[in-house]
Amino acid sequence: MPVRTDAPTLIYDGECGLCLRAVERLRRWDREHRLRYIPFQDEGAVRRFELPLPALAAAMHLILPDGRVFAGADAVPELGRLLPGKRWWAWGFALPGVRPLARRVYARVARSRRCAVRGLPASELPEQIGGGRKPV
Repeated sequence: MPVRTDAPTLIYDGECGLCLRAVERLRRWDREHRLRYIPFQDEGAVRRFELPLPALAAAMHLILPDGRVFAGADAVPELGRLLPGKRWWAWGFALPGVRPLARRVYARVARSRRCAVRGLPASELPEQIGGGRKPV
């Protein structure tokens, strides 16, 4: 079970240009500094969350203070709930068919980028965990 944290924490790929641009945008939207951002390459910082490195390399992970974990596209509506003016993301994901489509799109984009873990393409990494489930 992941460690509880005092602030919602987003773990992302710090060597992926797309991921870095997305985090830069999230930081701008996060005017109240509600989120903590940690690249998965910072092994010391991510170790405490007890999430497997291949899963972290395959998808962004949002860890909430209560210990819930959301990965990949499943993190998007949760981020929307946390950021001012972005709650509509959560509403959009509640529409029938949006979440499965978003998961497929996210997985396709994630597979097409290079992963920093042992130089493997992300397509060769295990499936991401998601849906707010606790990692096993």
